[in-house]
Amino acid sequence: DEPEKNHPPEVTFVFPDQDQMVSDIVKITGRASDPDGVGHVQKVEVKVNGSDWVEAEGTDIWSYDWVTYKSGEGVVPIYARAWDGAAYSEVVEISVTVNNAISSETGEHKWAVFVISANFPEQNETKLGNGGLLLAEEMAAYFIESLNYPTSNIYILFDDGWIRADNGYGKRIEILQQRPHSYEISYGGATENNVKSILYHVVEEANQFSDSEVFLWFAGHGWGDQNNQITGGKILERSGLFLWDEMLTDRELGDILYSLRSDETCIIVDACFSGGFADKSILDFPTFFLLNSGIPGPGRVVMTGASKFRPGYASTTQGPLFSLLWFEGLTSGEADGFRPGVLSVGKPPRFSFSKDRKISVEEAFYYARYVLRNNEYLDDYDEMEPQINDQYPHRGPLRSKAELVLGE
Repeated sequence: DEPEKNHPPEVTFVFPDQDQMVSDIVKITGRASDPDGVGHVQKVEVKVNGSDWVEAEGTDIWSYDWVTYKSGEGVVPIYARAWDGAAYSEVVEISVTVNNAISSETGEHKWAVFVISANFPEQNETKLGNGGLLLAEEMAAYFIESLNYPTSNIYILFDDGWIRADNGYGKRIEILQQRPHSYEISYGGATENNVKSILYHVVEEANQFSDSEVFLWFAGHGWGDQNNQITGGKILERSGLFLWDEMLTDRELGDILYSLRSDETCIIVDACFSGGFADKSILDFPTFFLLNSGIPGPGRVVMTGASKFRPGYASTTQGPLFSLLWFEGLTSGEADGFRPGVLSVGKPPRFSFSKDRKISVEEAFYYARYVLRNNEYLDDYDEMEPQINDQYPHRGPLRSKAELVLGE
């Protein structure tokens, strides 16, 4: 008998469309199949412009994250091919137009980045659902509508860039960029490459303006020992946040933000054992100086959803608890007039003249801490011990009395 003839595989693009305008991070997706049967496609490769061929993630349904900043402006060709172990498919091609605006057309020099890793592939209790994404989108809408943040300067990086069924517990449905959106903001996966690329890009752009304002929000799983109820195993360890494919330590984030010159920067890391990102351990005490992150600095307010020694908590449908309370205080007006109190646990205003109808990020923090400690429905979470390192507008207890009000 003659050996059965091999038929080359076939590959197609799903996103983006031909001649589509793209910017920032683009998740290129497509499908591949083989006439010889299911499972015959061994890999799919992608090439952007004149780059080398690189392997995409997946086969039958494949994807590849393309960071467009290094590709230049204008029309860029994208190629794809599939391999079945014996032959390549025909190369398919689309062209898109890259348009990365250097600055906002509105004249507002404000940037916001939201990073959430929640639904890792393992089928266990570590999944956090899509609540963090929904909260990020709610916060982004508020920043656009009330704080005048340009849509072109807002980035949401979630999981691997895919939405999954059953609130994150099911199979992949579609990529973030294909979902209907209220605003044309930039979406992508919370991978190490994407997160670092966006942060370096924001630093570079914000440094061009003396009045730049930067808001960074990270949420997900923190690195620590849940079974160690005293220190979480973090006495001589750094705080770390799990991205989709790697872990980002407090020191790594500090290195990325080292050159950021914005005098109005707010950074929130809402994860278990995250206090090290604010150079705080617990009860407002600083971390050991050799473990400082390099994140806090003049003009910056750094907050964490839990101390370095304690776990945090998140709702799978609403998002991380501290951020929910912080955002509630910021937007409802309830945080107006709140002060640090003893050990920064939060103290409500005693007199109406303490309120100025301008809610600062610090007031929202102290409101969240106060609610955590005094709301009987949150008794199970009052040991989170959120931390703050406030160096706005300057370093030092007597030089940081002013408060950071976003959008001004």
